[in-house]
Amino acid sequence: QVQLVESGGGLVQPGGSLRLSCAASGTIFSIADMGWYSQAPGKQRDLVASITREGSTNYADSVKGRFTISRDNAQNTVTLLMNSLKPEDTAVYYCNAQIVAVVSGQYWGQGTQVTVSS
Repeated sequence: QVQLVESGGGLVQPGGSLRLSCAASGTIFSIADMGWYSQAPGKQRDLVASITREGSTNYADSVKGRFTISRDNAQNTVTLLMNSLKPEDTAVYYCNAQIVAVVSGQYWGQGTQVTVSS
């Protein structure tokens, strides 16, 4: 059974930093794209950043220059370093991965709350 488990959310002041981590576990053959999505109350879930297995990255315009996504293919992990956080970054952040396993497909983590407030 494949699972994605996130950690690292919390409360931070504007201008602060947070690091979100996500680990995939289970019988996994390979992982293609990995990414982070955010969902604020009453809004749709939007892509924040994604990374291919080869390391190519893609960012939402709103986070370019502030957030950095990285991954460790050996450990099946993906990390989002969030700097210069703004109140509008407040949301639940979800890890996402395209996983080749006994049951292949798109998997989601349970979500981690990020709150940016003074």
